[in-house]
Amino acid sequence: MSKTFPTPQDAEDAYYDAIEEQDLESMMQVWEESEETLCLLPMQPAQRGPVSIRRAWEPLLNGQFSLDIEVKHLAWIESGLLAIHLVEEQVRVAGQADSQTVYACNIYRQADSGWRLLMHQNSPTPPPPGLQMPE
Repeated sequence: MSKTFPTPQDAEDAYYDAIEEQDLESMMQVWEESEETLCLLPMQPAQRGPVSIRRAWEPLLNGQFSLDIEVKHLAWIESGLLAIHLVEEQVRVAGQADSQTVYACNIYRQADSGWRLLMHQNSPTPPPPGLQMPE
C-alpha cells in the first residue's frame, strides 16, 4: 500500500528524507503514478513517467555515496489542487568538504490519495553579482 501525504509539505519532507536515506522505493512513493510526471536533474535529459524517473535516480541512490540535502524554502504557491515550492538545496556529498547550492522547483498535485510530486526540476544557482560568466 502506498503512503498518504496529507499536505504538500508532508510529501516534500518524505521526498528529501528518502533521498538522504538512499531509499528509492520510499522516494518513488512520493511521485504521482502518472506518465505526466517529470524530473529534470542537472546535466541530464528530462525524465517523464515513473519508470524513467526511477531509472534516473537508481544510480544516485545505489549506496555508492550519500547525499545530505539541507532545504531552505524560498517561495510557495498553493492554490486548489496544485502546490509549487521553490527551494534552495545545499547539497553535500559525504566525504566532501564543500556543498553545492542548487535551486529546485517541486510541483505537487492533490488527488484522492493525498498530495504527490508531479514535477521536480533543479539547477545550479546563478553566480554572485559581479562575477563574469565565460563566453
